[in-house]
Amino acid sequence: MRNLSRPFVILIVCGLTLTACDTFEKPVLPFDKTNELVVITINSPDTYYENADGSYAGLEFDLASEFARDLGMQIKFRIAPGLDQVLTKLEEHKGHFAAGLTVGTKHELHARFGPVYQRIQPQVVYNTDYRRPRNIPQLVGKTIEIARGTTYAEQLNKAMQQAPGLKWTEVDITGEDLLAKLAEGKIDYVVADSTQINQAKNFYPNLDAAFDLGEPVGKAWAFSPYAERELLEKTRKFFDRIEQDGTLMRLLDRYYGHIQRLEQADVSGILDKRRTLLPDLRGHFHEAEELTGIDWRLIAALAYQESHWNHLAVSPANVRGIMMLTETTADRMKVTDRLDTRQNILAGARYLRSLMDRLPTRILEPDRTWIALAAYNQGASHIEDARILAQRLELNPDSWVDLKKTLPLLSLSKYFQNLKHGYARGGEAVILTESVRTYYNILLKYERPYSWGFPVANETGALS
Repeated sequence: MRNLSRPFVILIVCGLTLTACDTFEKPVLPFDKTNELVVITINSPDTYYENADGSYAGLEFDLASEFARDLGMQIKFRIAPGLDQVLTKLEEHKGHFAAGLTVGTKHELHARFGPVYQRIQPQVVYNTDYRRPRNIPQLVGKTIEIARGTTYAEQLNKAMQQAPGLKWTEVDITGEDLLAKLAEGKIDYVVADSTQINQAKNFYPNLDAAFDLGEPVGKAWAFSPYAERELLEKTRKFFDRIEQDGTLMRLLDRYYGHIQRLEQADVSGILDKRRTLLPDLRGHFHEAEELTGIDWRLIAALAYQESHWNHLAVSPANVRGIMMLTETTADRMKVTDRLDTRQNILAGARYLRSLMDRLPTRILEPDRTWIALAAYNQGASHIEDARILAQRLELNPDSWVDLKKTLPLLSLSKYFQNLKHGYARGGEAVILTESVRTYYNILLKYERPYSWGFPVANETGALS
């Protein structure tokens, strides 16, 4: 499995595919005179980045690619070094529209916006190693930084009415890098949006939001003030369509649906055990990837959710070992000792692979993996019941975002009495899957992929 999204950015190589960044930037042809849709954005986990298998991902990448498919056009992304340069490129007609901007007075001076498709809350972020600020006046005299090109200066200017001495600095680094700087204690506070903050808290357990700054703001595509009416109308119809058919909700869930699942203690726990327990387990997880083709970091994330990498774990229901195998599953996987670390990891990975393979081929990634993880928790039969229930409720049985709604209903007699396999603790399957998604993202950030057949030097990753 190689197409699951990665939370933080690695270098993009230009010119490899139609979606790679464009080195030689000429003004674009008018929308009605070209078969190539050109999109301006930045390289970030919220917009456009290269994922674990070398393909491209990000909410803006997925949205713009879906739009191009609707139009029957090819697509090209032009990557600006920062948000300010995004608008500059748009003014220079280097793209048909810009993606990844928030709607604000600053941006509206240079562009017109399409439909709002996401709302985010600007927040003041602090390092929890220090005292939490409770209000705007407590920020006076402190070092506050915001990413250049954002609209947060507008909110801060309004906040100056409460605290005339308030000062801040706009810097030429991304919001993600600013949050890392804050976690290192190099600045006092950062203003960022709620999605960036919730993602960062899964990597830096000493970050938290102190309070909201102003009202929520919308994200929308930005167009030149002189954009063709046809392009604007097709954009409006596109967002109407993806909102009505659930595509927008599924994409938002793909990138943000799981990021608030863990508590800070959970994040601190896996980061600590990554140093103490994971080094002795990596070889087994690597072998499991060779055996199943599943990214070893996903298998490790599942193992951490199940046992916190304790190979001697035993539940009251006699579920045992690092992957918490039932006796039935262990027998099916021909495990002779469930407390043997290697046997348990390989068997758990093979079982997960079998659950993925049993699902209908029409179910695509990443939904296929998330549904298989739920089946690892509650069994394939109950997942099939949840899929049947989704159909009855006119939901999509092949979509994880819809199964998250039906799985908890398996514990209600109103629903399970009319299903083949009866009662199930389906809510537990949702919790497991969403937690594994977040642990997986943490390991993607800090652990290297496995190089099959070759020794991997220094596997300890960024925090070692």
